[in-house]
Amino acid sequence: MQDASKHYINGQWVASIDGREMAVENPSTEEKIATITLGGVADADAAVAAAKAAFPDWAATDPSERTAALERLMEVYKSREEEMAQAISVEMGAPIALAKTAQVGAGAGHLKNTIRAVKAFAFERPLGDHAPGDMILHEPVGVCTLITPWNWPMNQVMLKVAPALAAGCTLVLKPSELSPLSAILLAEMIDEADFPPGVFNLVNGDGVGVGAHLTAHPDVDMVSFTGSTRAGVAITKSAADTVKRVSLELGGKGANIIFADADEKAITRGVRHCFNNSGQSCNAPTRMLVERSIYERAVETARAVAEKTEVAPADIEGRQIGPVVSVTQFNKIQFLIKRGIDESATLLAGGLGKPAGFDRGHFVRPTIFADVTPDMTIWKEEIFGPVLCITPFDSEEQAIALANDTPYGLTNYIQTTDKARARRVARMLKSGMVEMNGKFGGAGSPFGGMKQSGNGREGGVWGLEEFLEVKAVSDWR
Repeated sequence: MQDASKHYINGQWVASIDGREMAVENPSTEEKIATITLGGVADADAAVAAAKAAFPDWAATDPSERTAALERLMEVYKSREEEMAQAISVEMGAPIALAKTAQVGAGAGHLKNTIRAVKAFAFERPLGDHAPGDMILHEPVGVCTLITPWNWPMNQVMLKVAPALAAGCTLVLKPSELSPLSAILLAEMIDEADFPPGVFNLVNGDGVGVGAHLTAHPDVDMVSFTGSTRAGVAITKSAADTVKRVSLELGGKGANIIFADADEKAITRGVRHCFNNSGQSCNAPTRMLVERSIYERAVETARAVAEKTEVAPADIEGRQIGPVVSVTQFNKIQFLIKRGIDESATLLAGGLGKPAGFDRGHFVRPTIFADVTPDMTIWKEEIFGPVLCITPFDSEEQAIALANDTPYGLTNYIQTTDKARARRVARMLKSGMVEMNGKFGGAGSPFGGMKQSGNGREGGVWGLEEFLEVKAVSDWR
């Protein structure tokens, strides 16, 4: 891997102009694994200038040329999947098996889906038979700032980078400073795939430095951000002065509605899904709503699953959960577990402190609370750790009301063998996505939320359209 202290600007690895060093930590061991440079204003300006200069030529390329470049990137990505898995595992704590499959696989999948979408997309199309002389043109937005989080590095990076490039945009990527190694590796791959200089640029930095400067930059036409709702609000305000486009994928507090006729694996599946990636997923089903007639059985099943959930360092092969990403994240989760205890939720499993045998690493005990009520902090706040809240309900109407009782609206889940009820409830849930009976969305399905979970859609043709402007032209023919 390249010297991690450098940025990738205008097709070159360059030393920071005005940055400062920061250590990257392995969350399993708390040991330093690399040193990056948190860029400054001059670094961000240089990257934007490179992207701005490269935009006219890249925007003018035929979509087939851009597709060919993405296909070259796919070949490079596939050839270096093991490196990518190791980078993700060591920088943010994903167990190596998860890193090799879901984490790396998500990046490959989104790249593949983008290539499929752009090949089928009509960048120029007639308005309709009623207006034979009118043409609708889809043109790239311009220079884009992409800001991504640490929890699913290649998932979120590729959901932005691939469609931005496919649309004809040029970009500056600022990955999370907690998980920069995978993004640096991707920059190497893009360089190897022979994209023109300045089309893709990477500047490491933090949110208050590089991030804030990029979102307000007058030469940036669009900001695509994935992260916390708090940061999304700040970015929206920062971008308002230049009226640039802002696409946000923010937090979640997903409800998993389990009716009495759900399949026998629904409870186990729900607990494991919540704990996956150590609970560090915005679309995790963190509120389990269970029909009262099966509530006691569900509680005991959930307790048993939690107690059997193994916790281990990320480099060990297996189905364990690893650490959370940082001491800051660990302390936030501990604070919220303590609030759950103090507010009299029933602690079924886990609790405060690290699992037995761990004195180093940011490991959290897999934790389940039962009898959680809507007035409790753990019901309201996104915990972003392996913590599940369970609540009973008595009717379909109450289940819907409880599920929607949140400022978030990213993903909700329904478990029932009654298809008519499943469809009925899905229509009533205020979220951008609904998954039913353990079935994930198909390839290229749009990812995004409502309310304080954001306002954009990523993936497939919807992700491509995020980076395109629509131009109406009359008397074309």
